[in-house]
Amino acid sequence: MRRRLFVAVVFLVSVTLLTGCNQGKKEAEAPVTLTAYSQLANYSGEMTGWFAQILLERFNVKIIIVPDADGVYETRMESGNLGDIVIWGGDGDQYLGAVEAGLLFDWNEDNLLDEYGPYIKEHMPHALEKNKEISGGTLYGFGHNVAFSSEDHEAFFYTWDLRWDLYKRLGYPAVKDLDDYLQLMIDMKAIEPVDEAGNPTYAVSLWPDWDGDMVMYVKAFATAYYGYDELGIGLYDPETGEFHGALDEDGPYLEALRFFNALYRHDLLDPDSMTNTFDKAMEKVKNGGTFFSIFNFAGSDGYNTMDHQNEGKMMLTMTPEEATPIVYGMNVKGGNRIWSIGAKTQYPELCMEIINWLATPEGRMTSEYGPKGITWDYDQNGKSYFTDLGKQMRYDKSVAFPAESGYSGKFSDGEFELNNTTWSIDAINPESGEPFNWEFWESNQGEPRSAIEADWRAFTGANHADEYLNNRKYKVAIGTSYSIGPRSYELRVKWEQVTKAIKDYSWRAIYSDSEARFNAQVRLMQRDVRSYGYEECLEWTLQEAARRKALEDEVRSAL
Repeated sequence: MRRRLFVAVVFLVSVTLLTGCNQGKKEAEAPVTLTAYSQLANYSGEMTGWFAQILLERFNVKIIIVPDADGVYETRMESGNLGDIVIWGGDGDQYLGAVEAGLLFDWNEDNLLDEYGPYIKEHMPHALEKNKEISGGTLYGFGHNVAFSSEDHEAFFYTWDLRWDLYKRLGYPAVKDLDDYLQLMIDMKAIEPVDEAGNPTYAVSLWPDWDGDMVMYVKAFATAYYGYDELGIGLYDPETGEFHGALDEDGPYLEALRFFNALYRHDLLDPDSMTNTFDKAMEKVKNGGTFFSIFNFAGSDGYNTMDHQNEGKMMLTMTPEEATPIVYGMNVKGGNRIWSIGAKTQYPELCMEIINWLATPEGRMTSEYGPKGITWDYDQNGKSYFTDLGKQMRYDKSVAFPAESGYSGKFSDGEFELNNTTWSIDAINPESGEPFNWEFWESNQGEPRSAIEADWRAFTGANHADEYLNNRKYKVAIGTSYSIGPRSYELRVKWEQVTKAIKDYSWRAIYSDSEARFNAQVRLMQRDVRSYGYEECLEWTLQEAARRKALEDEVRSAL
């Protein structure tokens, strides 16, 4: 009996020591470092701050972001290794090129989706099916901005944010068209010629690092004003299916280009626009260096700190009377910015676990608003609300986490830098029954935040930007299964030459010091771009427009 007792004690001690050693080994395990190649990222290097800390605690992982700078896609394709997590920015050819080269991981291989992506599998079936269709029958991921329902449309992000305090000082002048808008910018410059740092003010500051087939801000301005969506080398009317090529005389792209040249000639365009990065442009916005932005994320989101509001300053929505900004329909099939996993990753399960968590309600809320329980939570009725800290950070991302929160640095230091979404921000959060979008939470429907916002509400009769825009003219791009089709190798070569020439000449036209010089640059663009194969590119785009129109008609007939 004594011998059996001795053996039992030795066994228990051994088990305890072994368990302790294994636990210590697990706790001391070095974090896994993943590379995320994101064609949407504005950040390069290791992700830091609060979101990086959440990933480290939840998954024992660090992420190094590789953005899509010049030549990065080609270099990674040549190496045969795109990275661990791979995020596509909407270029169908590049995504399909990776599919054809076998550089993406099949999500059905070894039951990867079943075992490590259960939330995605259960709640995003239509988005997964769309990906299989565009990828030739194999599942490699899903597109961004997925909705639970296709009813209604998303919130506007072409919000035409304007320095409302300056507009008020000018006596709320009527703004019918772009000529009136230009005059408004001239008048604003006259009453506020310098920003808070003592630098000259401008109507707007552009950045070229998001330029695609055309100059991004120019084509986006046409989208915000005319309601035409970007498609290939031009703009597409989602209501009629009509297509406007980038070189069309008096077309939306050239009209928008003409507007930015007019700003430049009136000293209203930031002269650094051609060399700015997105971050540099946003720094100018935060300092009050710009008067308007067609995007909320590059206007009110950056400028409307509580300090500015306490000073009676805000950027708020006001569209020219003739503007018909676009808004995008909710889509259960998702958009064209694809989440995928590189075929060469050593950690496909971990990559899938991370993407799956980002698709859960907690993951979507965390990526947008910060750590649950620290910056946001659910109340006793299950509704979303900001904590006091979260509310401060929503209005001012330079606010730092207090030590007792367990996080460090400013909110802006740790933002979700992969720059893609799983669920649409306007989709309904199934845990709260409200949209993920904080502007529509029950807890945020109340009194205006400041006297200047109260002035905007009284003048417009609206409580928030979406209410204002919904009561004015706009166009809806309804959600369909459309995804841009492949191009032949020969067409891709011509496409690169054509689109590079469009962008190069567009910037030269913007910086023209006279209207005659502007017209000359446009004529040169039309001549040279056509010599590179514009007509072939246009023919392909017109076919794409017809295919998109057919899919939209199918959805409309089913409504």
